[in-house]
Amino acid sequence: MNRFKKGRFSGLIKPISYIIDLLIINGGIYLFQINIINTYPLHIYISFLWFILSFYNKFYEVHRYTRIIQVISLLIKQIILFAVILYAFIGFFKQPHLSRLNLGNYLISVFLLLSFSKFLLFFLLNKYRSAFGGNYRNIVVIGKNEKTRQLINTFNKRLDFGYKFKAQFDVNEDVFSLGKCFNYIIENNIHEIYFSVSELSNKQINELIDFADNNLRELKFIPDNKDIFSKKLKYEYYDYIPILSIRNIPLQEPINKFAKRLFDILLASFVIIFILSWLTPILAILIKLESKGPVFFKQARNGFNYQEFDCYKFRSMTPNKNADLHQATKGDQRITKIGAFLRKTSIDELPQFFNVLYGDMSVVGPRPHMVSHTNKYARSVDKFMVRHFVKPGITGLAQISGYRGEIEKDKDIINRVKYDIFYVENWSILLDLKVIFQTFLNALKGEDKAY
Repeated sequence: MNRFKKGRFSGLIKPISYIIDLLIINGGIYLFQINIINTYPLHIYISFLWFILSFYNKFYEVHRYTRIIQVISLLIKQIILFAVILYAFIGFFKQPHLSRLNLGNYLISVFLLLSFSKFLLFFLLNKYRSAFGGNYRNIVVIGKNEKTRQLINTFNKRLDFGYKFKAQFDVNEDVFSLGKCFNYIIENNIHEIYFSVSELSNKQINELIDFADNNLRELKFIPDNKDIFSKKLKYEYYDYIPILSIRNIPLQEPINKFAKRLFDILLASFVIIFILSWLTPILAILIKLESKGPVFFKQARNGFNYQEFDCYKFRSMTPNKNADLHQATKGDQRITKIGAFLRKTSIDELPQFFNVLYGDMSVVGPRPHMVSHTNKYARSVDKFMVRHFVKPGITGLAQISGYRGEIEKDKDIINRVKYDIFYVENWSILLDLKVIFQTFLNALKGEDKAY
């Protein structure tokens, strides 16, 4: 039975986390005068629904490789949903005298305590793995290429992940055989097997799957980028038929779509009322004084589901026939003096907050391209159309990562698409906030390609 031993990582972490959180949400009630006579129904109500929410929200699905931003996103989503069901208790159990203010104070306190508890456990486990070598998993890698090299390098550098790299098997060696791999895995108490899909035949993959299933080893594949670009796969059942979806898009979930739209409306309304209301007349005068033409520039671009929409900007060029065909370049003679300033500071993009309010765009998302460029890149750049699974943005992850403005080389658009796909598959409100904050910093200091 030793060959089934899982190693030194505990199955008690999740139950302990449940117990601590239940103590926090139930004990916190007694810290505030919420004017409730009988607390037992409230305890049962919040405990039961906390369990349901946690299951729905995957609140306790925090792994050793989970990023901090994902943990923060889970906390915010969980507390928002918990707040909704908590205030629903007032009407459901007819508690008109219950203090809404103290209930709000209770929620803030619970959020802070839950955050402290979750991050404390998260960092203690990371420290336990990196400093003491505990809670580890032994791993082997089958295949030898650039992707496996990067993965092994990650295992060796990120000690906080708790993975101990034991061996790599080169499929192309004459002495290679799966039998030798299997013997090594059993003899050295290996917990997880990582293999490169592109280097094994279908027969070998089936043998590997059978071995892992029969010996209770976790099997994980490393996709070859030439075949599978996506970072995430979605596994579903249609009746009893298993279906594997090539990518999971968070913004297809109704609650995520609602949260992003609400955020967009609030921020767009703020900018339009408190910034554009007074800035637009000033800029209109400056733009008109330098050159004849409209204050706003309107251009057809492709958005969500490839649909065309009119994208608005403050005009930064002299009116010209090539505006819809040629992107601005360094030293472009079409750009006016005031236009150069607007483009350098990204102020020319501010009218797009009207596009956000109309629903054509989002504050953060893949930047929309001119229709002529979209048609060109759709034919020449692999996975380019994936960007259109979500609404385009005023700013985006690719733009704050150094891929804004003019596309000078093929790698510029290829890398831009890679960042856009990462955003599509890993969206969160916190990622949006990070992009907005970095965009603001970049606008203050100016960017080399902002011309």
